[in-house]
Parts: sequence; structure tokens; C-alpha cells
Amino acid sequence: MPFIANCRNIIITLLCGFSLLLSAQAQAKMPIGINTNEVTHQDASAPFVDIFKMSLPFAESNRLTKGYIEYDINGWPSNLKGGVAGSNVIHWVPAGTLPDGNYTVLYEGEGQLHYGADARAVHSSPGRDVVQVRAGADRWLKITLEIKRSNPQNYVRNIRFLLPGGICANNPFKRVNGAQQCPGNYQSFEQYHEHIMFNPDYLNFMRRFKVIRMMNISGITRNKMSEWSQMPQMEHATWAGSEWNGIRSRGVPLEVMVKLANKLNATPWFNIPQEADDNLVRQYAAYVKQHLRPHLKPYLEYTNEAWNSAFSSAAYTKEMGLKQRLDPNRAQAGHKFYVKRSLEIFRIWTQVYGTHQRFTRVIGGWSANPRLTPILLSYMGAHKQVDAFAVAPYFFIHQRNLHEVKSVPDVFRLLKDNKNPYSMDNVYNMLKRQKVETDKFGVKLIAYEGGQHLVAHGTKSTKDHPNPLLIGANRANPMENMYVEFLTNWGRITGNQLFVAFSAPRPPQFFGSWGIKEYLNQPDAKAPKYRGIARFF
Repeated sequence: MPFIANCRNIIITLLCGFSLLLSAQAQAKMPIGINTNEVTHQDASAPFVDIFKMSLPFAESNRLTKGYIEYDINGWPSNLKGGVAGSNVIHWVPAGTLPDGNYTVLYEGEGQLHYGADARAVHSSPGRDVVQVRAGADRWLKITLEIKRSNPQNYVRNIRFLLPGGICANNPFKRVNGAQQCPGNYQSFEQYHEHIMFNPDYLNFMRRFKVIRMMNISGITRNKMSEWSQMPQMEHATWAGSEWNGIRSRGVPLEVMVKLANKLNATPWFNIPQEADDNLVRQYAAYVKQHLRPHLKPYLEYTNEAWNSAFSSAAYTKEMGLKQRLDPNRAQAGHKFYVKRSLEIFRIWTQVYGTHQRFTRVIGGWSANPRLTPILLSYMGAHKQVDAFAVAPYFFIHQRNLHEVKSVPDVFRLLKDNKNPYSMDNVYNMLKRQKVETDKFGVKLIAYEGGQHLVAHGTKSTKDHPNPLLIGANRANPMENMYVEFLTNWGRITGNQLFVAFSAPRPPQFFGSWGIKEYLNQPDAKAPKYRGIARFF
């Protein structure tokens, strides 16, 4: 009998796996997108050939910068005044994200640079250093840079920390070590870095996604910029740093986002800053219209999760809603202002484009709160002026159920246990309710984010219980089939509408295992979430 039972279990497992495979193949036409990451010195998606654009600003590098340093408008130390200006270029990024090898550092001005952690200079000349980078035995990559000496009359600036090698001119999606790999066709990063902006490995990872949501890479979260002049600039020393320091916010220039979409031939999804004035919105639209490939139809969304009190957009929209007397109830005032401002932004873009048919107008909702959906879509007749209603379907274990997690199998059991409010079946039911509401208003239901959402709030380390088990579940093979099931059901419920996964590669942290890979070049065999998503490419 045990033998027969085991055989039966094996057959059922094989049939289920085969069924999931057929389901995934049936959903192959469903467009899959990806959310970008924030630009930080810890970004394991490593988007740029010039990794200094990811570096922590000198002014924020408290452990490396010493003294009363003066800075120019772009963040370069213009006068050391006897101090040292330092930065974490890369910090706690998994080994394998970037290649080991000899990196080239170029700079303008007169001075001396010093490199530390997993980097050391092997050759130096004025304006150019060759720096050997080798990930440490701990399998984490860390690179520090310090300006030890700088002439205030010609201070060190425009530092570029360039990947080793280059590309063959006809293939921007593969990094090569040297000219011998593409005779007569080689473009080194050192010589062509102004032309070759993106890390080929990053482009190769991103190229399979149909839509690229730029929310994180644009620095939209907790971003208080309001004027066009406050937008990130190409000349800024780094695009990383604080979310908002009163002058500027982290995030890449609009030019970079458009170039990324054009290079990938992928549809961009733009998020307008919460406090953007009409001129910023108009200039934004004009730039996209002029520079984005004409056949790409961008998604347009005002801010991000205006309903979510974890982000400043919620407080801002509530404040503005009350100020404009849209509703005496603070929450309702916020919802109404969000809709009102969204429609204003859509109208400005329509004026710039001459039609609303060349971009997709998106209102964002709360996946777990279908009651909010009709409020948003009915106010000011919004449903007549939007094309899509976007939610973020996540499956996870409710905080009150986490005490049951004693092992990795417990995680998977609870994800299928309907006593857990966010089990997969419960999330499907939420989505069905959302679909009923959006159908009433004749608006498409799409996903701006989604996937697993395994988090233990209140923990401070990946070692705190139950984080090792939640991370273990993200790494375990059953997660692949969970993603296949989840996306298959999303397709069935919505009619194969767009699903934008969260997110580009990043390692697990105590606040969540968000990356569909843990680092850019992680092998597919070790990335079950990616394998599940890849079934739908």
C-alpha cells in the first residue's frame, strides 16, 4: 500500500506540473512587465556602465567623508578644505552582479583618488586610473572611493567608474572582454561610455519584458519635487542618495528612462511626481513625445499608491483634498484629489500629444480593497477619461498567521490555506471582485506590481525569525509553480491583461525578498520566481 500511495502521489505531482505547463503556454500572449529598482549603491540590478552613477553622494557618506567639504551644484566636492570626500560606490551587492576585472576610472581636474574594500588601483596617471575589482571571500562586492587631494582651482569632478571590456557594436546585450571577441566591431566602455549607457547584462535581463515601469528608477517614492528645474540631471555626480534632501531627490533623468525604453523597444510606464506643477507635467510630456519611439505607447500614472500611508503621496493628496474642500473626510478628500489631479495630468498630456490615444491613462487602486475602486472610477466621471485601472495583487502570509511558520513547508502550506486572508485563493477572489467593478465602468484591469509579498514586519535583520524561512521559501523550487499558478489565474480572471512583476534583481532583506532574482547574473536554476515568470515570455 505505501508503494501504491507513493506512486499515486508521484503521478498526481507529474500531472499537476504538466497541467501548469499547459496553462502557462496557454497564457503566453499575456504581456509581462517588470518594475525597475531604485538607484542606490546597493542595487543588484546594476543598470549602468558607469557604476559611479549608483554611488552614495559624497555629502551623505558620513563614514568616508570627513571635514567641512564644499560642493558644487552637481554634488562634486569643490573644496576639501583639508578634509576627505569619500563614497560607497558599491556596497553589499552579491558577487556575480558585476564582473571581476580591471575597471577604468576617468576624471577631470587635479587631485588624487584612493580605492578601498574590494578595489585597488593597479595603474594611475592624471585623469585616469585602472582599478582592480575582486569580490571578497564573503561573496559580497564592496567598492569605496576617496578624494584625498583636490585642487580647488581645478577640483576633481566628472568621475566615471567604468565596467571592464565593452561590446560588439552590433550587440548591446552582451559584454565582451576585448577586441579579440569581435574584430573590427569592438567598442570599449572607456572609449564609448557616453554612447553605451547601459550595462549589457542589465539590458539582456530586461529585454524579455514588454513593459518597464520606471517608478523606482525615477525616484518617485517620497519625492517632493514640484518644478521641472528640480528633475534629475545628466550632470549630477550620482543619481543615488536620499529620497529627498530638500534640494534634489535620487532618480535618473527622464532622458535615461526614455533611452532605456528605446534601447529595449519596450513600453515605458511613467509616474508623475506627487507635487509636480503643470509646467513639469507639460515639459515631461513634450520630452516623451519628441524622444520616445513613436510606436511605443507609454503608460501614464500620477504618483504611486496614493492610498498607501507608508508613502508621502497619501499625506500630500489628503492635505490637498482638504485644502481644496473636495470632501470633509480626510481619506475621501485624498482619494478625490488623486483622481482630480490624475485627470488634470491626462488633459495636459492630451494637449501636448493632440490626442489621448498615444498613451495609456492609468488610475491606481488598492488590490485588497475593491470597495475603493468604484469611488475612484466614478468621481468626476473618471472612468470616461481613463484606459486602465491598475492594482498590485500580492499573495503572502498575514502577520497574524506568521507564528505558524516553523519551516519552509509551513510557508507554502499557509500560502494555500484560506484561513490566511492573503492566500492565493483569497487573492483570486479579491481580483474577481475587482474585475466585476472595472467591468461595470468599462475599464481594463491591469497589474502595476505583483507576486509574493512575504514580509515579517517589526524584524530588523534577515536572521530574525521567521525571515530565514520566508527567504528560504523564495529560494525553494515550489515557488516556481506558485508563480505559474498565480499568473495563470491572473490571465483567466482579467482576460490576459498586463501583469508588471515586482521587481528587478535585488537580494533578500528583512523588509522583503522583492527581486525576481537575487542579483543580476544569478543563474536561472537558482531563481524559481524568475523561472515561473519566464514561462509566460
